[in-house]
Amino acid sequence: MKMIRPVSDLRNSFDEISKTVHETAQPVFLTKNGYGDMVVLSMEAYENLQFESEVYYKLQQAEQEAALTGQRYSSKEVLVAMRDAIKKE
Repeated sequence: MKMIRPVSDLRNSFDEISKTVHETAQPVFLTKNGYGDMVVLSMEAYENLQFESEVYYKLQQAEQEAALTGQRYSSKEVLVAMRDAIKKE
């Protein structure tokens, strides 16, 4: 369930909001004059969201590239290429 609080709670109840976002890893939505204004997340939750977003974007790119070409690789070919790339570093 979404936690929605007035933006004034950020000043008046900062410790409580901080504890909530860290314990639940869920955002707290802040309103100003009854309208959505901000979202507060823990750094860890934000970084996880960024990572998931980046992975999703890269998967979309791979799907688009795959649609444009008929070239496919087996799992063995991919593993060999990955091992070769790691060895070169």
